[in-house]
Amino acid sequence: MKTIGMVGGMSWESSSEYYRIVNETVKTKLGGLHSAKCVMYSVDFSEIEALQRQGNWDKATQLMIEAARHVEAGGADFVIICTNTMHKMAGEVQKNIGIPLLHIADATAEVVKARGLHKIGLLGTRFTMEEDFYRGRLAEKYGLDVIIPQADDRAIVHSVIYDELVLGRINPASRAEYQRIIETLIEAGAQGIILGCTEIGLLVKDEDSRVSLFDTTRIHAVKAVEYALAEDA
Repeated sequence: MKTIGMVGGMSWESSSEYYRIVNETVKTKLGGLHSAKCVMYSVDFSEIEALQRQGNWDKATQLMIEAARHVEAGGADFVIICTNTMHKMAGEVQKNIGIPLLHIADATAEVVKARGLHKIGLLGTRFTMEEDFYRGRLAEKYGLDVIIPQADDRAIVHSVIYDELVLGRINPASRAEYQRIIETLIEAGAQGIILGCTEIGLLVKDEDSRVSLFDTTRIHAVKAVEYALAEDA
């Protein structure tokens, strides 16, 4: 079994889900008393959020590189960044470490494609929904037609993430808003919805949508286990 390196803390609520899913998946696959070999470096999300808000992506990139180097030095055989938004600098992180980085968008797109879907809705932070580092990768590498909510609804999705979910607040009224926004994406042709922020799965569940939801936290964590257990990886 390879050692999984996790860059977490963005937020710790979703990072704890990664840890739980990784270990539950290893136990399911191997049985007995098995658990995952893993090392996590958890950042201070307040510092990261401030850099995001300021648009200081150069400093944020350096922090992600340093965090990835910490998990590499701790014995990780590969690394996952336990958040969608900070995959904005995934390429730079990969260039500055000596172990593979498993990209969350790749893991998610593979599952979407395996379902035979081609038009997909995307929810996430405004960075993930609006910038090309995520949507562009889904479109260019996997041929997915990605649609996002209208501007007002994007603002709601983003606000719920930063004002509630990263603080561990689960608000039924916000769930209803997400359900409404998901429905608008379905009406626009979405065959499924990517929950492109690792906290959204804490709020929205399968029963909240009439099309498939793709929880990036679970997909990424399971992919990490599969990679860790693969003989030829």
